[in-house]
Amino acid sequence: MLYPLKFRPVYKSYLWGGRNLERLGKALPEGNVAESWEISCHPDGITAVSNGEFEGVPLPDIIKKYGKQLLGKSLPVRHTEKFPLMVKLIDANSKLSVQVHPEDDYAITNENGELGKNEMLYIISAKPGAKLIYDVVEGTTVESFSQALKDSTVEKCLKWVEVSQGDIINIPAGVIHALGEGIVVAEIEQNSNATYRVYDYDRIDGDGNRRPLHIEKALKVINFNSVSRKEKSSGLRVDINSRSYKTYTVANRHFSVELYSIDGKIDEVADGSRFYIYVFTEGEGEIIFGRNSLKVKSGESVLIPSNIGSYSMCGKFKALKSYVPCLEQNIFAPLVSYGYNKEDIYSSISGLL
Repeated sequence: MLYPLKFRPVYKSYLWGGRNLERLGKALPEGNVAESWEISCHPDGITAVSNGEFEGVPLPDIIKKYGKQLLGKSLPVRHTEKFPLMVKLIDANSKLSVQVHPEDDYAITNENGELGKNEMLYIISAKPGAKLIYDVVEGTTVESFSQALKDSTVEKCLKWVEVSQGDIINIPAGVIHALGEGIVVAEIEQNSNATYRVYDYDRIDGDGNRRPLHIEKALKVINFNSVSRKEKSSGLRVDINSRSYKTYTVANRHFSVELYSIDGKIDEVADGSRFYIYVFTEGEGEIIFGRNSLKVKSGESVLIPSNIGSYSMCGKFKALKSYVPCLEQNIFAPLVSYGYNKEDIYSSISGLL
């Protein structure tokens, strides 16, 4: 019998990390910790179950045994062969490298079958005045950008955006980006580690070397025609009850993400069509399923198998709920029923195709 699954994080140490994930309750290893891979099937960091009967079992083994019972009958077969999502917590204690991710077609061809990477960020915390890079400034071309890289003036081509707690940032493949100093985020993304580093502020790693750049590939995938794209998603709110609500934030063909704000108890259902992942960013509570329950708190992530049926969530918390859309279903039908029209939906939710 499947049940809500927690996982042992895989921690990654990079030169820009820190100790800020401890504030989310993480028991970090020594040194700088840049990323906590919360739920991952990627070979670079596979997570194993940390609760219940399957404690210690790697996620790929659970998928191999249960297949669509875990993932959902409406998901394509390819998702049983390659889990579609990855969840991370990221501590940008200092600036990340300026980078870009490819789309699927380019990555599959040029990165040994790796998927591309579309991703979204939820700002868990940000120091006053914190900023991130999102896209190039208007008028930048591949030619002018290439010359700026040669002249070491590329920073003038980059658009900085101030961010604060609660902001939602959608980052499609092809959009150049980088977190600035003093930001902690939850990241929902495709199951991919395809990243092309464009600029790294001439930093030196612990061995005295500059980190490698991937400029040739990056120039082939950067979208220089996306400068009109909104940096932040305002989302659309739907009340669940008098004290709880959810906000539809990002939706694309790879994943949809809703932000839950819960005070009390709500009822949910996993009807067998798809799995769900919750990333808890504030507060604490519990998930009640059948005669069992699972306590949850900020800094934790939980995978809800597709076939567990009705379950409840209670407590006082905020959580990101992510899932792979079933394309034959209209996931925005609830928004229409609450009075939102097509213009509202397309102007407020990022990533729509």
